Amino acid sequence: MEDIRENDPSNVTRAILTSLLTEADYQRAESFLQQNTSTLMQNSILAQYWQDNGQLVYRRSALDGSDYILYDPVTESKSVLIDNNRLAVSLGQILGADIEPLELVLTRIQLYDELGSIFFRYQGDNYFLDRSNYEIKLMEDTPSSEFLSPDRSKTVFIEDHNLWMRNTASNELTQLTVDGVEDYGYGTNNAGWIRGSTPVIRWSPDSSKIASFRHDGRNVGEMYLFSTKVGHPELEAWKYPLPGDEHIFMIERIVIHLEDEASDESVSRIVRLNMPPDAHRSTTSDHIAGNDGSFLDVQWSEDSKKLAFVSSSRDHKVAQLRIADIETGAVRDVYREEAATQYESGIRAENWRVFHERGEFIWYSEKDNWGHLYLHDLETGELKRQLTSGSWLVLSLSDVDLEKEQLFFFAAAKEGGDPYFQYLYRIALDGSGLKLLTPEIANHSISWSQSSEFFTDTYSTPIQAPISVLKDRSGAQLAIIEETDISQLQESGWVAPIPFVVKARDQLTDLYGLMYRPMNFDEEKSYPVLNYLYPGPSGSSVGSRSFQSSRRDNQAVAELGFIVVEVDAMGTPGRSKSFHDSYYGNMADNGLPDQVGTIQQLASSRPWMDLDRVGIWGHSGGGFASTAGILRYPDFYKVAVSSAGNHDNRNYEDDWGERWQGLLETYPELTPLDTEVEGGAVSPTNYDSQANQLLVKNLQGKLLLAHGLMDTNVHPSNTLLVVEALIEAEKEFDLLILPNLSHDFSLSRYFMLKRWNYFVEHLLHINPVADFRFAENIP
Repeated sequence: MEDIRENDPSNVTRAILTSLLTEADYQRAESFLQQNTSTLMQNSILAQYWQDNGQLVYRRSALDGSDYILYDPVTESKSVLIDNNRLAVSLGQILGADIEPLELVLTRIQLYDELGSIFFRYQGDNYFLDRSNYEIKLMEDTPSSEFLSPDRSKTVFIEDHNLWMRNTASNELTQLTVDGVEDYGYGTNNAGWIRGSTPVIRWSPDSSKIASFRHDGRNVGEMYLFSTKVGHPELEAWKYPLPGDEHIFMIERIVIHLEDEASDESVSRIVRLNMPPDAHRSTTSDHIAGNDGSFLDVQWSEDSKKLAFVSSSRDHKVAQLRIADIETGAVRDVYREEAATQYESGIRAENWRVFHERGEFIWYSEKDNWGHLYLHDLETGELKRQLTSGSWLVLSLSDVDLEKEQLFFFAAAKEGGDPYFQYLYRIALDGSGLKLLTPEIANHSISWSQSSEFFTDTYSTPIQAPISVLKDRSGAQLAIIEETDISQLQESGWVAPIPFVVKARDQLTDLYGLMYRPMNFDEEKSYPVLNYLYPGPSGSSVGSRSFQSSRRDNQAVAELGFIVVEVDAMGTPGRSKSFHDSYYGNMADNGLPDQVGTIQQLASSRPWMDLDRVGIWGHSGGGFASTAGILRYPDFYKVAVSSAGNHDNRNYEDDWGERWQGLLETYPELTPLDTEVEGGAVSPTNYDSQANQLLVKNLQGKLLLAHGLMDTNVHPSNTLLVVEALIEAEKEFDLLILPNLSHDFSLSRYFMLKRWNYFVEHLLHINPVADFRFAENIP
């Protein structure tokens, strides 16, 4: 085969280096992927299921798999709950397949002691296990498209754009709405970038009512994709609003009484709220539905007689708390906050709460630059008192005890050290008695018992393995439940990431990140640097500070001879509002000044980091940012791999761009852009600065673009706009099109190896190992 470097003036040197990477090196790199490292950890709690009787069932990691433990917090005793070998045989008989006992992953585990049985879910099906003889019975399951009520007596689903109810005991069906039509139906789960079949509703606590909406997408523009196949492709078309569109999704709020209490008849009654339609917006997400379909920013009173909700403006600047009369549909405005940039009610979840019985509500605000809790009068909206304050932020309300007038919440940046470590606190409703309940310097994750009498606290850091303890509500530690054993992981040669702190672009703010070096690191050598990033504004590069045996493929690719760096730059969440909003209205920034500055600062005291060989990669928002990196900093980044990038947010979903870049504005009085469209030149807009295709003239290094042709999240046109501009500019680049693949392919075996080899070839300047293939456990 012809050597593609034949005319390279440094070919002699590179030819010598071609022998430096072997198949064994690639195999060692592969061994650091999560599929291989996670099986070397023991006694780590992987999932928890508190029972009605106060006991805890949890799945615990074991070598090459997991087991199931029953724990009693009163006696502090634990025992193996399930014989995996016997269960694997029983399941295998039903499924007609051989099942590895340690590979059993059961979910939704519930004990029925009176029946001597265990309910669990396995591979999408529900089962009952008789503990006396290990006979199992396949149970009829609630379809994933149905939303189960709190008392499990009924479900709600969508059929022909209308809401229907099913009685789970009799399977009797009741139609709840009758006038829903295509693009104007009820409970529709569609935000454009994400869609689902489960209706978006909020059940009342007593299961007698639901809050939902009629979803108006009649005039919303469509998006199109087509499959790749022999013969006629299949066209997929759906409603997908974009920034600047005249029409976006709107919701007309309703309450459905499932039983007419006035007439004592089992017929439904719809109450339409007397207010204009709301924009399809929430205070915490770019969708109005949670993962289970729950209607976000909607809260029922405990007695199911009152309804509170927050309306968000199209640009996310205004949040309006409202109370609805569920009998008449009357709506009362209670409190309004308007932010100069964008309002959010929390980092991990919405943090506003309404206490109808007390005539008060808790509001979350960043008006003093940090996210804090405020207590207000429900009738007047007036502030009663600020509950939390200081240069730190509340992340999420964890539990509310109105009887004892106490709030439990997660917060960060209060205890010093890594500001991303999350801790649990308690405070009184009068603002007194703030107490730290999880004092260990680490990242904490808790799980409350059903009675909220106990909670488990699992704490760890990126370099310290998890410890799980039992605590009571006062924060007193009662027992150590599990201590994760990573000895086998360490014996395998596992290398912990290296935490670091550098200064941000302002030379004042501390930035926190992780560095990865190969296990055979030699400080006498020179290593190229790889910069992984996700720019935010929702999400970040490093992510959770809890222990992980592998963080993506960062350590794996480092094993091929790289230094990998990731840092949470300005513009990402989890810090002050000014930190988060640092590039509001200028998404072109992408935190890149901080990414470049971080690597330069690290290299200033680490001569083994080669600043002449720096690469960058990312997926989705990181794909957008990595291409921006090589185009905006062409003298710094020499190689970029960008997958599924939203390269021009005018071609991405409306909620994202309009929240972080602002509403689309055009400036016809300014000089038209070079880009031509049918009908003439394009007028400049406030989105031009973030459009990667307008910067392709700057490309100097090597760029690999990749996109799935069935990406329903970030449409492939985002990448193709850059491709078209690169062709017109006669720039050399590489392109990988993935037929029939959607959005989540960044760690897929084909693309991941493609990315590794691209960096090996263009930064190490050696030939990748030919014909290497990952093992079958890498999907």
